[in-house]
Amino acid sequence: MNLLALDASTEACSVALTFNGELHTRYELCPQSHSQLLLPMVDQVLKAANCQLTQLDGLVFGQGPGSFTGVRIGIGVAQGLAFAANLPLVGVSTLQAMAQLAYEKQGQTQVISAIDARMSEVYNCFYQLDSNNIMQAVLPETVLAPELLADHLAGSFIEKNIATAYGVGTGWQAYESKLSSLKSNQGEPDILFPHAEVMLTIAKTKFIKGETVTAEQAQPVYVRDTVSWKKLPGR
Repeated sequence: MNLLALDASTEACSVALTFNGELHTRYELCPQSHSQLLLPMVDQVLKAANCQLTQLDGLVFGQGPGSFTGVRIGIGVAQGLAFAANLPLVGVSTLQAMAQLAYEKQGQTQVISAIDARMSEVYNCFYQLDSNNIMQAVLPETVLAPELLADHLAGSFIEKNIATAYGVGTGWQAYESKLSSLKSNQGEPDILFPHAEVMLTIAKTKFIKGETVTAEQAQPVYVRDTVSWKKLPGR
C-alpha cells in the first residue's frame, strides 16, 4: 500500500511516504513554521521516491489533539492534496501516534500519552497494545487538569497496570510535580512528539477496513471544544 502521511499538530512537523516498499521521511522541530515547511517536505519525499500523488492509494493526516493552528494547517494541506489527486484520507490521533512510537522504538505495551494543552490542562489517553501490534485507546481521549489524571484513570482495570505504564508527550515535563508518579520512566520522556512514520502503521489497518473519508469529510479532533479567553483589564 502506497501512502503519504503528514502531521503538524505539535511543535514537530513530519512527513512520511511509503512507496513501492521504500520509506522516505522528513522530521523537524519548528514551532510557528509549519505552514512554510510542510508542503516543501511533502515535495521532498515525493521527489526522493520518484512518485506522483496520483500513484498513491491514500493520504494520512494527524487529526489532533494538539495545537489548534497546527492541526488546521496539517488537515488543510492534506485536504488540498487529496482534492488534487482524488485520494481517500485517514486521520490518526496525535496521542495514539506517540503511544505507537513508544512500542515501535522501545517495545512499550502500556502507554499514557500526555500533551501540554496550555491553560493548565493536558490532553491525555491510556493505550494498550492489541493483537495486531497497534496501540489502542482504553479510555476516550480527554483534556483535564493534570492533578485530575490519576482519578480519571483509577476505578477500572487500568488501575492495576498504571504502575508499569510508560509516559510520552510534553505534558509530563510541563506538569512534572503533578504527573511524575503516574509513569514508569523517570525524568523527561524520550518521546515528546508524534512522527508521521508511525501514523502510516496505524493508518494501514484503517485503509484495509475501509475506514476512510473524503477530503470534504476530513475533520480535526480538538478534544477541547471551547477556549476561554481572559479579558484584559479595561477591554
